[in-house]
Amino acid sequence: MFPVSDVIPSRTVPFVTVGLIVVNALVFLYQLTLGMPELQVFIATYAVIPAEFWAPSLVTSQFLHAGWMHIIWNMVYLWIFGDNVEDRLGHVRYLIFYLGAGAAAGLLQVLFSPFSNVPMVGASGAIAGVMGAYFVVYPQSRVLTAVFVFFFFDLVEIPAVFFLGIWFLMQLVSGVGSLGLKSATGGTAFWAHVGGFVVGVAVGLLLRWRTRQQQWISY
Repeated sequence: MFPVSDVIPSRTVPFVTVGLIVVNALVFLYQLTLGMPELQVFIATYAVIPAEFWAPSLVTSQFLHAGWMHIIWNMVYLWIFGDNVEDRLGHVRYLIFYLGAGAAAGLLQVLFSPFSNVPMVGASGAIAGVMGAYFVVYPQSRVLTAVFVFFFFDLVEIPAVFFLGIWFLMQLVSGVGSLGLKSATGGTAFWAHVGGFVVGVAVGLLLRWRTRQQQWISY
């Protein structure tokens, strides 16, 4: 399944979401200009390396990516779900939330693999936070999804809670399955995805609670 769009239009211009996509793209293009030795130094400097933990890397690592498919998938998900969460939070709070969710996601992955020397890169944890908030705040939404069956594909609308719920369960199951495994070549930071999503759900629940309180006060 490949998500194409959601069904909720933006009420405001999502310039923070667009800005994040632009910055990620520019950093990735810069990575492409580096030779392998320079790229390794760049990644080692700004990625999260649990065994050599450096707190600022929890933010800087969010703007690094490991390849074309890595950044394309991340930016597609950010574009689909980010604008509506930005609508709900407001531009400044959304940026703080995005970076905070990404940092929390990276920290959880560090806690599960504290002695790893494999660099952790990508915006996936922060975007998982956005998806978690969307899951709670827009439960009635639907995601227009390209479904491929053999040589045919169709566009279908899938409930957002189902689409995002299945995604989260896949990350959780994969994270549990990765416990005790050691990798010297990298892979997917499933616990970062789980951590980011949980942070997003918590923020989404807080938003819904505050909205109910305001409605009660208005009444």
